[in-house]
Amino acid sequence: MRYTIKDIPADMRPREKLLRYGPGILSVQELLAIIIRTGSRDANAIQLAESILYQFNDLRGVNNAGIEELCAAAAGIGNAKAAQIKAALELGRRLSQQDSQVVRVKSPQDVAAWVMEDLRYLQHEQFRILLLNTKNVIIACEEVSRGSLNSSIVHPREVFARAIRRSAAAVILVHNHPSGDPTPSQEDINITRRLVEVGRLVGIEVLDHLVIGDGVFASLKEKGYV
Repeated sequence: MRYTIKDIPADMRPREKLLRYGPGILSVQELLAIIIRTGSRDANAIQLAESILYQFNDLRGVNNAGIEELCAAAAGIGNAKAAQIKAALELGRRLSQQDSQVVRVKSPQDVAAWVMEDLRYLQHEQFRILLLNTKNVIIACEEVSRGSLNSSIVHPREVFARAIRRSAAAVILVHNHPSGDPTPSQEDINITRRLVEVGRLVGIEVLDHLVIGDGVFASLKEKGYV
């Protein structure tokens, strides 16, 4: 049924509720409707938000969707609205890592806490390096490769060239398993050993390699491979 936001009592409209009570009281649909702002000829903003969430199951699915997928999810969602949604989700992601430049790594748990929300929902494998200074403070995080981890796409040259360019004293390797199971594969172990060896030669220590699953992680240092 087509009805407009104006058909909803004023104190129940998403934007008015947020202004009066704060964002914490709003549902995911209502927050998404505020981002979408306007409806289409056949649906209002709330109905568009509900349609998108239905298509992708939940906010995680929306976050993983591309612009074209969002546009195809509901009539009335074009590039502009899809871009607004992606921009809002990216702001949330960056906010969760706002303190990244002052993170001092003392344990694998520190690293896992810093990257978990960013990597646990990815549907593809992504290999990153954390670059640290002499005080073990993270100074940068760089993506090295995407796709199934193997020695052909994770080359020591790519890893240590970045570390040298940023004058890093040490690196921590991180990649995710989309399956959610962080158990290291033999390829993970082989790559780790290779990079540790090269790190010794160039004078940049590989402190650890973390495999990120869905809310869980494995440290190859704790398992004795580093």
